[in-house]
Amino acid sequence: MSRIAVLADIHGNLPALEAVVADLADQSVDEVLVGGDMVGRGPQGSAVVQRIAELGWPSVKGNHEDYLLDFRRGAVPADWLSMASREWSAARWMAAELAPEDVARIDALPFSLTARSAPGLRLVHGSTRSANEGLGPWSRDDELARELEQVEERLLVCAHTHRPMVRRLPGGTVVNVGSVGLPFNRDRRAQYAIFEGDGERFTIEPRAVPYDLEEIFAIYDSSGFLAAGGVTARLLLLELESASPLLVPFLKWTETLGLAPELELLDEFLAFHNPDEPLSAFYRKLDALAGRPEAR
Repeated sequence: MSRIAVLADIHGNLPALEAVVADLADQSVDEVLVGGDMVGRGPQGSAVVQRIAELGWPSVKGNHEDYLLDFRRGAVPADWLSMASREWSAARWMAAELAPEDVARIDALPFSLTARSAPGLRLVHGSTRSANEGLGPWSRDDELARELEQVEERLLVCAHTHRPMVRRLPGGTVVNVGSVGLPFNRDRRAQYAIFEGDGERFTIEPRAVPYDLEEIFAIYDSSGFLAAGGVTARLLLLELESASPLLVPFLKWTETLGLAPELELLDEFLAFHNPDEPLSAFYRKLDALAGRPEAR
């Protein structure tokens, strides 16, 4: 029987990663895999990439690895790279913060991995098709069954949505391990999972590790990310505080109003959207704001 830990979505949050490293020291695991998104949405991308490399933990490539690589290569719209475009200032800062060796490491990451000690576990970041496609508690059984049909393994492990999920189906099991550095399930602890099995059958142990959030809050400020990253950095900090998604809802709200996403609009947005409410309630209000008859 092998014990395999899988963690993902660290998002430039070194204190959260170190809390998981410390927790793993007591778990007697045989192998640790990383499900991508070591970088992006946080100020310590370089430190996290270097720490994972130091630990020797294999990782798949997440969508935020690709995202920051595109910024480094200039493979984004030209106005995104302009200092006049404040909407993309956080992405420019995070891409520039990566060292050349970090860029080389994340560029070489594979799309998927199988566990060395128990080959019945397949790891991807998002779905079997794309790192940008998420599987979560809302996914239907038939959707997850189709995902399992795309792999030989009976255990498919993913991340990306920052929300843990365990779904057992006749064809196998799909598990989302949640997020270490930026969870969206209202639990601010660093979340990951341990799988124990022989390659055919696995037990699943979701874990959530407390850590000092004040440390990462201070790093947002001391690193210069908060000052340089504008409204995006501020929203990411609020996501850490609330353990719920705010950046994408803010962008959807400003798009609906036909406004540029500026820091000056943040208080008005937070008056419109209560993070304690489910996202479905937010989208219903947004539909009403836009005059759309449908509600999500």
